[in-house]
Amino acid sequence: MENNIAIIGGGNLGSSIAEGLIASGFVQANQITITKRNIGTIHHLADKGVITTSDNQAAVKDANYVILAVKPFQIKDIVLDIKPFLKPTQHTIISVATGVWIKDMEELLSAEFALFRAMPNTAISIQQSMTCICANQAASNQVAFVSDLFNQLGKSIVIDEKLMDAATVLGACGTAYALRYIRANIQGGIEIGFSAAQASLIAAQTVKGAAELLLTKNTHPEQEIDKVTTPMGCTIAGLNEMEHQGFSSSLIRGLTASYRKIKDDM
Repeated sequence: MENNIAIIGGGNLGSSIAEGLIASGFVQANQITITKRNIGTIHHLADKGVITTSDNQAAVKDANYVILAVKPFQIKDIVLDIKPFLKPTQHTIISVATGVWIKDMEELLSAEFALFRAMPNTAISIQQSMTCICANQAASNQVAFVSDLFNQLGKSIVIDEKLMDAATVLGACGTAYALRYIRANIQGGIEIGFSAAQASLIAAQTVKGAAELLLTKNTHPEQEIDKVTTPMGCTIAGLNEMEHQGFSSSLIRGLTASYRKIKDDM
Protein backbone atom coordinates (compact mmCIF):
# COMPACT_ATOMS: atom_id res chain seq x y z
CA MET A 1 0.00 0.00 0.00
CA GLU A 2 1.28 3.46 -0.85
CA ASN A 3 1.87 5.73 2.10
CA ASN A 4 0.27 8.94 0.93
CA ILE A 5 0.89 11.93 3.17
CA ALA A 6 -1.34 14.94 3.68
CA ILE A 7 0.29 17.95 5.30
CA ILE A 8 -2.33 20.32 6.63
CA GLY A 9 -0.63 23.69 6.77
CA GLY A 10 1.85 24.91 4.18
CA GLY A 11 3.71 27.38 6.36
CA ASN A 12 7.41 27.21 7.18
CA LEU A 13 7.16 23.94 9.11
CA GLY A 14 4.81 22.13 6.74
CA SER A 15 6.77 23.22 3.69
CA SER A 16 10.06 22.17 5.30
CA ILE A 17 8.64 18.72 6.00
CA ALA A 18 7.49 18.35 2.38
CA GLU A 19 10.80 19.56 0.94
CA GLY A 20 12.82 17.29 3.22
CA LEU A 21 10.79 14.21 2.39
CA ILE A 22 11.18 14.88 -1.33
CA ALA A 23 14.91 15.59 -1.08
CA SER A 24 15.50 12.38 0.87
CA GLY A 25 13.54 10.26 -1.60
CA PHE A 26 11.42 8.94 1.26
CA VAL A 27 8.30 9.30 -0.87
CA GLN A 28 7.56 10.53 -4.36
CA ALA A 29 6.47 14.15 -4.64
CA ASN A 30 3.04 13.12 -5.93
CA GLN A 31 2.45 11.13 -2.72
CA ILE A 32 2.40 14.38 -0.77
CA THR A 33 -0.55 16.74 -0.63
CA ILE A 34 -0.07 20.03 1.18
CA THR A 35 -2.69 22.63 1.96
CA LYS A 36 -2.60 26.36 2.39
CA ARG A 37 -5.25 29.01 2.15
CA ASN A 38 -3.16 30.92 -0.39
CA ILE A 39 -1.65 28.11 -2.46
CA GLY A 40 0.18 30.63 -4.62
CA THR A 41 2.78 30.93 -1.85
CA ILE A 42 3.70 27.23 -2.17
CA HIS A 43 4.00 27.11 -5.94
CA HIS A 44 7.61 25.96 -5.54
CA LEU A 45 6.28 22.70 -4.10
CA ALA A 46 3.78 22.31 -6.92
CA ASP A 47 6.67 22.77 -9.36
CA LYS A 48 8.35 19.75 -7.71
CA GLY A 49 5.26 17.59 -8.19
CA VAL A 50 3.59 18.00 -4.80
CA ILE A 51 -0.19 18.24 -4.89
CA THR A 52 -1.20 21.65 -3.52
CA THR A 53 -4.71 22.65 -2.52
CA SER A 54 -6.63 24.94 -0.22
CA ASP A 55 -9.14 22.16 0.54
CA ASN A 56 -8.22 20.28 3.73
CA GLN A 57 -11.02 17.76 3.28
CA ALA A 58 -9.88 16.83 -0.23
CA ALA A 59 -6.29 16.54 1.00
CA VAL A 60 -7.02 13.89 3.63
CA LYS A 61 -9.43 11.81 1.57
CA ASP A 62 -6.80 9.57 -0.03
CA ALA A 63 -4.08 10.02 2.58
CA ASN A 64 -2.75 7.40 4.98
CA TYR A 65 -0.79 9.79 7.19
CA VAL A 66 -2.11 13.24 8.08
CA ILE A 67 0.38 15.75 9.50
CA LEU A 68 -1.22 18.69 11.28
CA ALA A 69 1.34 21.48 10.82
CA VAL A 70 -0.78 24.39 12.01
CA LYS A 71 -0.90 26.78 14.96
CA PRO A 72 -2.23 25.27 18.21
CA PHE A 73 -5.27 27.56 18.22
CA GLN A 74 -6.23 26.26 14.75
CA ILE A 75 -6.19 22.58 15.66
CA LYS A 76 -9.77 22.29 16.94
CA ASP A 77 -11.45 23.92 13.95
CA ILE A 78 -9.31 22.08 11.42
CA VAL A 79 -9.74 18.65 13.03
CA LEU A 80 -13.50 19.10 13.28
CA ASP A 81 -13.55 20.16 9.62
CA ILE A 82 -11.73 17.04 8.37
CA LYS A 83 -13.14 14.62 10.94
CA PRO A 84 -16.00 13.34 8.70
CA PHE A 85 -13.39 12.26 6.14
CA LEU A 86 -11.10 10.44 8.58
CA LYS A 87 -11.23 6.69 9.25
CA PRO A 88 -9.31 4.86 12.00
CA THR A 89 -8.62 2.01 9.57
CA GLN A 90 -7.05 4.35 7.02
CA HIS A 91 -5.65 7.44 8.69
CA THR A 92 -2.78 7.92 11.12
CA ILE A 93 -2.76 11.41 12.63
CA ILE A 94 0.46 13.28 13.47
CA SER A 95 0.33 16.64 15.22
CA VAL A 96 3.37 18.90 15.23
CA ALA A 97 1.46 21.70 16.94
CA THR A 98 3.22 22.86 20.09
CA GLY A 99 1.41 22.14 23.34
CA VAL A 100 -1.36 20.00 21.83
CA TRP A 101 -1.52 16.76 23.82
CA ILE A 102 -2.68 13.40 22.56
CA LYS A 103 -5.62 13.52 24.95
CA ASP A 104 -6.69 16.78 23.24
CA MET A 105 -6.66 14.97 19.90
CA GLU A 106 -8.60 12.04 21.34
CA GLU A 107 -11.31 14.39 22.57
CA LEU A 108 -11.66 15.84 19.07
CA LEU A 109 -11.48 12.52 17.23
CA SER A 110 -11.61 9.28 19.20
CA ALA A 111 -9.28 6.84 20.91
CA GLU A 112 -9.66 4.52 17.90
CA PHE A 113 -7.20 6.54 15.84
CA ALA A 114 -3.45 5.99 15.89
CA LEU A 115 -2.33 9.38 17.17
CA PHE A 116 1.17 10.83 17.20
CA ARG A 117 2.57 13.97 18.70
CA ALA A 118 5.89 15.13 17.26
CA MET A 119 8.10 18.04 18.23
CA PRO A 120 10.76 18.99 15.66
CA ASN A 121 13.00 22.04 15.99
CA THR A 122 13.84 24.82 13.54
CA ALA A 123 16.75 22.87 12.02
CA ILE A 124 14.10 20.85 10.20
CA SER A 125 14.44 23.49 7.46
CA ILE A 126 17.86 21.99 6.61
CA GLN A 127 16.96 18.36 7.46
CA GLN A 128 18.88 18.50 10.75
CA SER A 129 16.03 18.55 13.27
CA MET A 130 15.97 16.69 16.55
CA THR A 131 12.39 15.44 16.67
CA CYS A 132 10.82 13.89 19.75
CA ILE A 133 7.83 11.62 19.11
CA CYS A 134 5.17 10.00 21.27
CA ALA A 135 2.21 7.86 20.24
CA ASN A 136 -1.03 6.30 21.36
CA GLN A 137 -2.91 3.33 19.86
CA ALA A 138 -0.23 2.97 17.20
CA ALA A 139 0.97 -0.35 15.79
CA SER A 140 4.69 -1.06 15.61
CA ASN A 141 4.74 -0.53 11.83
CA GLN A 142 3.13 2.88 12.26
CA VAL A 143 5.67 3.89 14.90
CA ALA A 144 8.46 2.68 12.60
CA PHE A 145 7.08 4.66 9.65
CA VAL A 146 6.66 7.90 11.60
CA SER A 147 10.13 7.54 13.13
CA ASP A 148 11.59 6.89 9.69
CA LEU A 149 9.73 9.88 8.30
CA PHE A 150 11.28 12.25 10.82
CA ASN A 151 14.68 10.59 10.47
CA GLN A 152 14.66 11.94 6.91
CA LEU A 153 14.49 15.39 8.48
CA GLY A 154 17.28 14.90 11.00
CA LYS A 155 17.13 12.47 13.91
CA SER A 156 14.17 11.28 15.96
CA ILE A 157 13.55 9.62 19.28
CA VAL A 158 10.37 8.05 20.69
CA ILE A 159 9.67 9.21 24.25
CA ASP A 160 6.87 9.13 26.82
CA GLU A 161 4.50 12.04 26.37
CA LYS A 162 5.14 13.15 29.96
CA LEU A 163 8.64 14.14 28.79
CA MET A 164 7.42 16.37 25.96
CA ASP A 165 7.72 19.59 27.96
CA ALA A 166 11.26 18.66 28.92
CA ALA A 167 11.95 17.77 25.29
CA THR A 168 10.75 21.22 24.26
CA VAL A 169 13.38 22.78 26.52
CA LEU A 170 16.25 20.48 25.57
CA GLY A 171 15.51 20.06 21.86
CA ALA A 172 13.76 23.28 20.83
CA CYS A 173 14.88 25.95 23.30
CA GLY A 174 18.24 24.19 23.15
CA THR A 175 18.75 25.53 19.63
CA ALA A 176 18.73 29.07 21.03
CA TYR A 177 21.07 28.10 23.85
CA ALA A 178 23.56 26.57 21.41
CA LEU A 179 23.39 29.62 19.14
CA ARG A 180 23.98 31.94 22.09
CA TYR A 181 27.11 29.93 22.93
CA ILE A 182 28.28 30.25 19.32
CA ARG A 183 27.59 33.98 19.40
CA ALA A 184 29.70 34.36 22.55
CA ASN A 185 32.44 32.32 20.90
CA ILE A 186 32.38 34.68 17.92
CA GLN A 187 32.62 37.71 20.18
CA GLY A 188 35.60 36.19 21.94
CA GLY A 189 37.17 35.29 18.62
CA ILE A 190 36.93 38.89 17.46
CA GLU A 191 38.56 40.08 20.66
CA ILE A 192 41.58 37.81 20.12
CA GLY A 193 42.11 38.90 16.53
CA PHE A 194 39.72 37.33 14.01
CA SER A 195 37.30 39.17 11.76
CA ALA A 196 33.60 38.59 12.46
CA ALA A 197 33.27 36.39 9.36
CA GLN A 198 36.31 34.31 10.25
CA ALA A 199 35.24 33.89 13.87
CA SER A 200 31.72 32.93 12.80
CA LEU A 201 32.96 30.20 10.46
CA ILE A 202 35.45 28.79 12.97
CA ALA A 203 32.95 28.83 15.86
CA ALA A 204 30.06 27.28 13.90
CA GLN A 205 32.13 24.54 12.28
CA THR A 206 33.83 23.71 15.58
CA VAL A 207 30.49 23.23 17.31
CA LYS A 208 29.19 21.18 14.37
CA GLY A 209 32.29 18.99 14.52
CA ALA A 210 32.01 18.53 18.28
CA ALA A 211 28.38 17.44 17.93
CA GLU A 212 29.24 15.03 15.11
CA LEU A 213 31.94 13.44 17.29
CA LEU A 214 29.31 12.52 19.89
CA LEU A 215 26.73 11.39 17.34
CA THR A 216 29.19 9.34 15.29
CA LYS A 217 31.28 7.81 18.05
CA ASN A 218 28.48 7.63 20.65
CA THR A 219 30.94 8.79 23.29
CA HIS A 220 30.49 10.87 26.44
CA PRO A 221 31.46 14.55 26.11
CA GLU A 222 34.14 14.19 28.79
CA GLN A 223 35.88 11.49 26.74
CA GLU A 224 36.30 13.92 23.86
CA ILE A 225 37.21 16.79 26.21
CA ASP A 226 40.02 14.67 27.69
CA LYS A 227 41.55 14.34 24.22
CA VAL A 228 42.13 18.09 23.94
CA THR A 229 43.06 18.92 27.54
CA THR A 230 46.78 18.47 28.18
CA PRO A 231 48.38 19.03 31.59
CA MET A 232 48.93 22.74 32.26
CA GLY A 233 47.54 23.47 28.78
CA CYS A 234 45.45 26.34 27.46
CA THR A 235 42.28 24.26 27.07
CA ILE A 236 42.02 23.23 30.71
CA ALA A 237 42.87 26.76 31.79
CA GLY A 238 39.97 28.09 29.77
CA LEU A 239 37.56 25.37 30.87
CA ASN A 240 38.37 25.90 34.54
CA GLU A 241 37.91 29.67 34.24
CA MET A 242 34.51 29.12 32.60
CA GLU A 243 33.49 26.81 35.43
CA HIS A 244 34.72 29.33 38.04
CA GLN A 245 32.42 31.84 36.33
CA GLY A 246 29.49 29.40 36.51
CA PHE A 247 29.33 28.15 32.91
CA SER A 248 27.75 24.72 33.52
CA SER A 249 25.68 25.95 36.44
CA SER A 250 24.20 28.85 34.48
CA LEU A 251 23.30 26.58 31.57
CA ILE A 252 21.58 24.06 33.84
CA ARG A 253 19.75 26.87 35.64
CA GLY A 254 18.63 28.25 32.27
CA LEU A 255 17.25 24.87 31.22
CA THR A 256 15.34 24.43 34.47
CA ALA A 257 14.04 28.03 34.31
CA SER A 258 12.61 27.35 30.84
CA TYR A 259 11.05 24.13 32.09
CA ARG A 260 9.43 25.88 35.08
CA LYS A 261 8.07 28.55 32.75
CA ILE A 262 6.32 25.91 30.65
CA LYS A 263 4.85 24.25 33.74
CA ASP A 264 3.75 27.55 35.28
CA ASP A 265 1.96 28.57 32.08
CA MET A 266 -0.02 25.33 31.80
